[in-house]
Amino acid sequence: MTDTTSRTDAAVRTWPRVLALDLVLIVVFAALGRQSHEHGLTLPGILATALPFLLACLLSWAAVRAWRRPAQLWPAGVVIWLGTVAAGLAIRALAGGGTAVSFQVVTLAVLGVFLLGQRTVWTAAARRRHRAIH
Repeated sequence: MTDTTSRTDAAVRTWPRVLALDLVLIVVFAALGRQSHEHGLTLPGILATALPFLLACLLSWAAVRAWRRPAQLWPAGVVIWLGTVAAGLAIRALAGGGTAVSFQVVTLAVLGVFLLGQRTVWTAAARRRHRAIH
């Protein structure tokens, strides 16, 4: 099997998990924000808070065609992170939600740690597996 084929096979197996974890991490971000501001941790409330960022994440995945290399930090991971933040904040603002500068900074930082962090873990695990095989 060629290196290209093995990378393609790995991407096919990995992308649903990476996407699912992106979406779960965005919901966790929303839940943490609601909890820290005492807005309540109801499922509808959490999902309403997360929805702009979930939509933005899906749009970012499509824009960068992340399913080809889902765990790639650059450019896919960075585009997904920044696209999720920027488009998520824009959707939130259009829907009448708050977008204070402090919220923007926290959103950028937390989603950066979450979305880029998981890709760093995926990449490290893949390298470890590759070394173990070779």
